[in-house]
Amino acid sequence: MDTSTRLLIFLDVIERGSFAKAAQHRNIDRSVISKQISKLEEELSVRLLNRTTRSFSLTAAGAEMVKKAQQLRKLLSETHLLAENYHTEPKGLLRITSSTIIGRRYVQPVINEFQKRFPQVEIELRLEDRLVDIVGEGYDLAFRVGEPKDSSLIARKIARNRLIILATSQFISTFGEPKSMADLSTLPAASYASEGLRFTGISYLNDNNELSEVPIKSIYRSNDGELLITKVLSDTAFCTVPAFLVDQEVINGLLTPLMTHVTLIDYAALYAVYPHRDLPVRTRLFFDAMREYIGKDVPIWEKNIPNFDSLYGFKPDIKLPLF
Repeated sequence: MDTSTRLLIFLDVIERGSFAKAAQHRNIDRSVISKQISKLEEELSVRLLNRTTRSFSLTAAGAEMVKKAQQLRKLLSETHLLAENYHTEPKGLLRITSSTIIGRRYVQPVINEFQKRFPQVEIELRLEDRLVDIVGEGYDLAFRVGEPKDSSLIARKIARNRLIILATSQFISTFGEPKSMADLSTLPAASYASEGLRFTGISYLNDNNELSEVPIKSIYRSNDGELLITKVLSDTAFCTVPAFLVDQEVINGLLTPLMTHVTLIDYAALYAVYPHRDLPVRTRLFFDAMREYIGKDVPIWEKNIPNFDSLYGFKPDIKLPLF
């Protein structure tokens, strides 16, 4: 290994927080990582890390070398990008990360068709519901619900993300059809809950056109949106979910939209996120294919909900901030 490679290994160790995690990421033995860091220190004649048996910390020189390593990684990335954009036929590895449901339903079909058109492009798709470090983990493209807070990343909106309130006809027969949001708040609900987000209420515009929120009586919580739909289909709860979770359940009469006269607030939109403004050819073409598949005006999933544009007082300029 040369000095530049060792610098990037050193950066991996710092960004991932341990030798073991850096080794796992690179699929090499931990001892190799340790040996290469030691060789880097010998080459530079300076100590980069203060090590103990259980942890390490950066020296002043190490902190400066982290900055240089980040600059090196950026330069190498830009160099590869420049070369790739001279290729007439897209090729190489495209690493994509996405939330599980978006990846399964909407990214995978695009991948299938994309690789028929461009067989020299390899694609690695990782489905993660956690917030992935796109740069640190080496991804070319991410699909996320909500615009990223990291201003160094580039984000482009793919589609709006409207909410829908759903129940079965048997649920309505058992509990009664709600006539107001106050009625709805008394009914058993299924709701989304994860480590960083818990859905506890429904945001809407009241009769005075003011933003309001009604709490929900959650009897079931899950971090898997498809399981929320499954729970609702058991006739024991209603749910408020993004429309992209709806498949054929409304068209087939299995689920019924509730409180459609109420103006619901849109949830955070679906974004494509990437680390550099100038995309490699393969990444740009995949982004275009994804946007075409989902639809530029009406997202593909809204076509599963008859007359959705007339429901919930649709106002495209209003959205709910991401938690």
